[in-house]
Amino acid sequence: MRVILNDHVDHLGERGTTCDVKPGYARNYLIPKGLAYAASAANLARFKQEQRQWEREQQKEKQAAEAIAARLAGLELTFQRRAGEGDTLYGSVTTSDIADQLAARKIEVDRRRVVIPEHIKRIGTFTAEIHLHREVRVPVSIIVERAGD
Repeated sequence: MRVILNDHVDHLGERGTTCDVKPGYARNYLIPKGLAYAASAANLARFKQEQRQWEREQQKEKQAAEAIAARLAGLELTFQRRAGEGDTLYGSVTTSDIADQLAARKIEVDRRRVVIPEHIKRIGTFTAEIHLHREVRVPVSIIVERAGD
């Protein structure tokens, strides 16, 4: 079944791409969630009309994300954690911890937008990336110290 993607879908393509998918995937997932339209002349016209509105909204979202990115630039977050032998933490530093510490600094970021490339289970310095927008990503330095030092 041919569909027109209404949003970015992993492993399929970007918004506006026409692609072939299995009918069940289109009927049960893509179309009900608004991620795609069935490829027809009427839906193509509908998509082009919605594209202009979507571009304006994306521009506003990107500007808001860039404003937050300017506040996050060069930011270092420090966490005090208990650690055992070999500097191994009792627990870990999670995306929720990072989002909570950003919220304490009056920067609201959803924890799902925080990406940690490796689990933080040791004392040291790490880098997390915050995805504020599809085109705006900000690295943040994470410093984990032993509690009581």
